[in-house]
Amino acid sequence: MAQRGKPAAASAAYVLHSHDWSETSLIVELFTRERGRVVVAAKGAKRPYSQLRPVLLPFQRLLVQLGRTPADEAAEVHTLRSAEWAGGLPMPGGALLFAGFYLNELLLKLLARQDPHPELFDAYADTLAAMAGADAAEAGRQVALRAFELRLLRELGVLPELSTITLAVSPVLAEGLYELDAEAGVLPARAGKAGLPGAALVRLEAALRHGNLGALRQVVLSEVAALRGPLRDMLHYHLGSATLRTRQVMWGMQRLVEPAPTPKTATVIPPVTTPIITP
Repeated sequence: MAQRGKPAAASAAYVLHSHDWSETSLIVELFTRERGRVVVAAKGAKRPYSQLRPVLLPFQRLLVQLGRTPADEAAEVHTLRSAEWAGGLPMPGGALLFAGFYLNELLLKLLARQDPHPELFDAYADTLAAMAGADAAEAGRQVALRAFELRLLRELGVLPELSTITLAVSPVLAEGLYELDAEAGVLPARAGKAGLPGAALVRLEAALRHGNLGALRQVVLSEVAALRGPLRDMLHYHLGSATLRTRQVMWGMQRLVEPAPTPKTATVIPPVTTPIITP
């Protein structure tokens, strides 16, 4: 951590969110590798010829330098001294854009400020690249998102050990079926509940411990549909809210682009006519 009263060293960062501060400046939430989530004042960033204006974009890796660390413990806003593009991916669009903003919303709501998570920073960068890859179809994005959710929950210390039945403190059996509960952790699947195979949970735990996000995605691939519900419930439990704004917007957009149902055409029954009999 930087010493108080001294300029901070340059740090790798991503823009999570920004909003207007004045007619010419922005308040920007950054996710930095060395210092975690920090909020900065980007003075003059909205001016037409500002060097910050074309740089402070989401999903682009930046190299930023902050001003002096505030002497007041309660002061959380730093001055952004400089920001340079450090290489990255083309700006996403469509479903990929929503997926990226979903990741950003998770980080904004679940990470405390000034709390470094360098390995999670690397996982975020890796996930953006995986979703933007040549094979990033909808299935690939879902796998990348579920793997990141697992990594995020483990980094926050709220994901139980997946290879152990939490309350019984006994090993998960490969042939068994289990549930993942936000309060009870891993438990045997109850009657009528869809469960996760024990073998998959053991492999997920091994991949999480190894720290290889690519290996984690390979395990998630076979259980992506089964993981979606339990991970969503765990995230909502720790977020304290039922629905993320990103999901609400995504659902709204889907309703707009979905074709309207074709009205049913009433079946016309021809009238019964009496044949004319001629003499």
